[in-house]
Amino acid sequence: MHLVVIFGPPAVGKMTIGRRVVERSQFRLFHNHAMIEPLLEVFDYGTPPFRRLIGALRQQVVEEAAAAGTDLVMTYVWGLEIPEDAEEIAQQISPYVDRGAAISFVELAAGLDTRLQRNRTEHRLAEKRSKRDVEWSDSNVREMQRHVMNTGGDQDADLPGLRLLRQHPHLRVDTSELAPEQSAERILAWLSG
Repeated sequence: MHLVVIFGPPAVGKMTIGRRVVERSQFRLFHNHAMIEPLLEVFDYGTPPFRRLIGALRQQVVEEAAAAGTDLVMTYVWGLEIPEDAEEIAQQISPYVDRGAAISFVELAAGLDTRLQRNRTEHRLAEKRSKRDVEWSDSNVREMQRHVMNTGGDQDADLPGLRLLRQHPHLRVDTSELAPEQSAERILAWLSG
């Protein structure tokens, strides 16, 4: 049994690349917006009920997947400097850790200009209704730059997220110049190696 956590900043390609990985493997995909979009029908993003439910629903899905022995790819936007994010990820992966499953982290990176272009693609807007207010969504992509969402540099030497990453295999893929299929192939080669 294997859990792969694909993480990175908004519009870096997590869902798209995750889909390409599952098309070529036995993995199933649990992408970040699978829970976000339905909850937005009832609650505003970030409100207390939204936060409680998103955490509880994600945890329940992961627990059930682990209990069923499912090889799972999960996507996440993760502020590596935020202790609560590291705690949440640790809790999310714990059903797999507790069962002795393989845990792998795949970090996707791309520059802001690339991500702003991707933020407006037809595929992204079709899959993620919450991103259809493109002006707001572009602003959100820019705003998230204040967080450390990729490794590298001196500033992240002892971040809570890095402490968790050091406990598991970790691959970084720069998606700037790669098609989603190429990124998926690189990830699958690393996972099988």
